[in-house]
Amino acid sequence: MIRKYTTKDKSRVLELFRLNTPNYFDASEESDFIKYLDHEREDYFVYEEHSKIIGVGGINYSFEEKVACISWDIIDPKWQGRGIGKKLIQFRINHINENPKIEIIRVRTSQYAFQFYGKMGFELDKIEKNYWAKNFDLYLMQMKNSLSNNSV
Repeated sequence: MIRKYTTKDKSRVLELFRLNTPNYFDASEESDFIKYLDHEREDYFVYEEHSKIIGVGGINYSFEEKVACISWDIIDPKWQGRGIGKKLIQFRINHINENPKIEIIRVRTSQYAFQFYGKMGFELDKIEKNYWAKNFDLYLMQMKNSLSNNSV
């Protein structure tokens, strides 16, 4: 089941972050993630299986730029490789595609996850070394909103 995040989910969501550190996140990013959850979150969703949160992911919007950004995807390592990340990203792409005012869907990820997003249809736009932390590079990727009439 995919549902909206609530503040009561925060401790489990932070646990998921820590379970994915250092494989997908640097420990220094935790304070940014907490700031996101507390102050910058717009649409954030949890994926539950048997009433336990096993994945999360968000969307932030820049309506002036006609862009939606996929944000803070995290899957419990025990559940990775079972299609949960794919379901969660597809759910958010579908959610974004309902808004024809959004022309571009963007994701900022790292070298450790960019291939997953490539399989989901995102195209690599730029790489910036050591962006998130040492040995955590920025991979900026994007795709066109399928309902938008403008090209990328």
